[in-house]
Amino acid sequence: MSSPAERYAAARRRAAQAPQFPALEEFTSDIGFDLDDFQREACQALERGSGVLVCAPTGAGKTVVGEFAVHLALRGTPGQPVPTDGARRKCFYTTPIKALSNQKYHDLVDRYGAAQVGLLTGDNAINGDAPVVVMTTEVLRNMLYAGSTTLEGLAYVVMDEVHYLADRFRGGVWEEVIIHLPASVTLVSLSATVSNAEEFADWLITVRGETTVVVSEHRPVPLWQHMLVGKRMFDLFHDAAAARKHDVHPELLRYTRETVRRLDLGEGRAAGWGGRRGPRWRGPSRPDIVERLDREGLLPAILFIFSRAGCAAAVQQCLAAGLRLTSPEERAEIRRVVESRVTAIPGEDLSVLGYWEWLDGLERGLASHHAGMLPVFKEVVEELFVRGLVKAVFATETLALGINMPARCVVLERLVKYNGEAHVDLTPGEYTQLTGRAGRRGIDVEGHAVVVWSPETDPRHVAGLASTRTYPLRSSFRPSYNMAVNLVGSVGADPARALLESSFAQFQADRSVVGLARQVQRNTETIEAYGVEAECHHGDFDEYFALRVSIADRERALARQGQSQRRAAAVAALERLRVGDVIRVPSGRRAGLAVVLDPAAGGFSEPRPLVLTQDRWAGRISPGDFTTPAEVLARIRVPKHFNPRNPAARRDLAAQVSGTGLDRHSRRGARGRQSGEDHQLTQLRAELRRHPCHACPEREEHARWAERRRRLERDTEELRERVAGRTGSLARTFDRIVALLTTRGYLTAEGEVTDAGRMLGRIWTEADLLVAECLRRGVWDGLSPAELAAAVSVVVFEARRDVDERASLPRGPVAEAVDATLKLWSEIEADEAARGLTVTREPDLGFAWPIYRWARGEALAKVLASGHELDGEMPAGDFVRWARQVVDLLGQVADSGGASAELRATARQAIGVVNRGVLAYHAPA
Repeated sequence: MSSPAERYAAARRRAAQAPQFPALEEFTSDIGFDLDDFQREACQALERGSGVLVCAPTGAGKTVVGEFAVHLALRGTPGQPVPTDGARRKCFYTTPIKALSNQKYHDLVDRYGAAQVGLLTGDNAINGDAPVVVMTTEVLRNMLYAGSTTLEGLAYVVMDEVHYLADRFRGGVWEEVIIHLPASVTLVSLSATVSNAEEFADWLITVRGETTVVVSEHRPVPLWQHMLVGKRMFDLFHDAAAARKHDVHPELLRYTRETVRRLDLGEGRAAGWGGRRGPRWRGPSRPDIVERLDREGLLPAILFIFSRAGCAAAVQQCLAAGLRLTSPEERAEIRRVVESRVTAIPGEDLSVLGYWEWLDGLERGLASHHAGMLPVFKEVVEELFVRGLVKAVFATETLALGINMPARCVVLERLVKYNGEAHVDLTPGEYTQLTGRAGRRGIDVEGHAVVVWSPETDPRHVAGLASTRTYPLRSSFRPSYNMAVNLVGSVGADPARALLESSFAQFQADRSVVGLARQVQRNTETIEAYGVEAECHHGDFDEYFALRVSIADRERALARQGQSQRRAAAVAALERLRVGDVIRVPSGRRAGLAVVLDPAAGGFSEPRPLVLTQDRWAGRISPGDFTTPAEVLARIRVPKHFNPRNPAARRDLAAQVSGTGLDRHSRRGARGRQSGEDHQLTQLRAELRRHPCHACPEREEHARWAERRRRLERDTEELRERVAGRTGSLARTFDRIVALLTTRGYLTAEGEVTDAGRMLGRIWTEADLLVAECLRRGVWDGLSPAELAAAVSVVVFEARRDVDERASLPRGPVAEAVDATLKLWSEIEADEAARGLTVTREPDLGFAWPIYRWARGEALAKVLASGHELDGEMPAGDFVRWARQVVDLLGQVADSGGASAELRATARQAIGVVNRGVLAYHAPA
């Protein structure tokens, strides 16, 4: 805490600055609380006309800076003081998800009134011409490409949660917006704490002009880290100094080591471990954890469980344990809120959705929160939790992204999560994001993060996660077909390439090669110095050294070739051997004469005949023992039932081998090697001897310098290839996309956008080119509304888990349309693979039956049961989310200039039949 004198001095400074920042003074007098230093610094930069990048922890109050941008815009609207330039009137506030847009819309309406604020998401369009409009980032991107008139007068764009640009699937949209916004727009970027804020700011300055970076790592509510070991709670760090040094509390280390030792020794069946076949650790149950938090005054809490089924099971376990965290008054208020929010959902659907069990949990202050829940159920949980009526929420990590649901305490059940492909450890960034929910500003004095210990959890690893601030922002931007036609249509092909090269992705790639490029430069200088040392006054030493290199290369090639030929000849010779053949083993421990006992030829492996040497050793030999092919030197008789294990039999037969009178060692090897001289090698050696530099007395010294230069040149060439692979990589990808689109008729050879290209430019989905091809080829023509919904679902749906067998389809027109879609996808995939492009995802048939049945008016229970899921029926939340994406694509088809009038009409009808029941319900915006 600062001293009274420091606070007084700060107040004096603010008073002195007030005349310089009149808008900020108006704003602070309206909000009714003092700004933190980082908020004031960012707001002052905004009022000076600079863009800002604000990086601060979750809950630190970054959005105040965005709201100040709203205030600046509204100063130019009727009823507000008019700014001197008279032009700055509009502010767009963008968020990554619809729920966050809805939340921010409500906040701004409460403050400025419904007339001043609008909302534009995929689901809602309210007062879109208002001076302040809250929207998802995709909506703004689409406006920019369409040249919407709504952009007129735009002065500020707030990009909340701008670190989303690292998102693998949607992150590129943020970069598109930042690059394409008019230069007159001031950008306000709000981000979680990232470790490369300066790099991101450097890029913003490059593409947007003056940008002030404001970084704050101060949490307004201190966070205390704990570990729960069995029934005991320990502080992770002894004090703040220990936290800075990652020093784990010694008592925690001692206790966990002792616990692991007891488990290893098999001691005890007390609470905490047990099991019939030896000790197995059982951590505290979920009801026990909630009770413990309740006793210690740490509720409300979010308990992160990285599994939807785990979240639902946790609530059931708490109910079975008889937990009740609410008073009668709170239970009555909870029921009132819930009933007012679900009135639009039919009663038969509520029972299918598990409404009564869900309500029972809510009334006891318990709930789960995950993407598989019906959206309205999630919204009710969020509202009740923020109001303090629900005390414990079991959630997947999706709750940590964006939604404002702070808690007093956050519990992590495990430090491993499934990322869609494998179980992976939490990163320090993810840990910070999850635990950042703990501590409610203005309510809690401190926040608490609790990690539940298990034998696999090392407290020192947790200390590293809690203390590390490595959360680098990495661009996920890549060109798409839709982006390509929009860019070419708006600015032309060459300027479009230049725009792509100004992306954060290319900025990072270019920066990563700076070190490589410097190394190339240093190597080049060294190569020149080596070249000076290798110079010879007798002649051109480079030419002479090239002859030496050619000779060495030819000798290696001949050696490889000879070795291969010799081995093949040795194998062939061994395969021809028969019992009684006397051969000579040329080298090795068994060198000398030997007689074949068993040829062991045939089959697919190399021959390994059994032999007896004249030294009485019996064993198998292989082609590797022969530098020249085995030659039959004589034949002797081998007894029919010869036993190689009998010493006397070995002695008698070895004497016969020696009695042949043959030499143990061949004398022809040297002559044989001389007989196969290579003509090219002979010619190169003659040229070398004739060269003037061959007579130089310092020839070998020159050669050493030339060899060093050759090796360094080879290393430098590899570095250059790495540099070339990274620089301009986006532009090369863009060129390949343009070439493919030109071949398919979306662009002309001159770089003009065709009618088909303009249609593609209005399709906003991951499989944009596949959808455009389906429309051009009439694949979806002639379908009924329900059939069309099923057919288009295959290009938007993506199952959460891979399923081995192919999902079934409604017979008839749907199956035919899907088969035609798959055929088109195969053609596109072949084109993409030939050009080295990332291939379009294969259509997924798993949602065709559910959406088909829903569009035909069947009951929700039957629809969810028809999902192609590994673990039973489809969750209601998944069904609603995918059905809304189908509706979104149907809306694009209905508005598409490339679709027939009949298909556009059918798409509108399909939207009508799909938007019913749980889909027709929207939380009030």
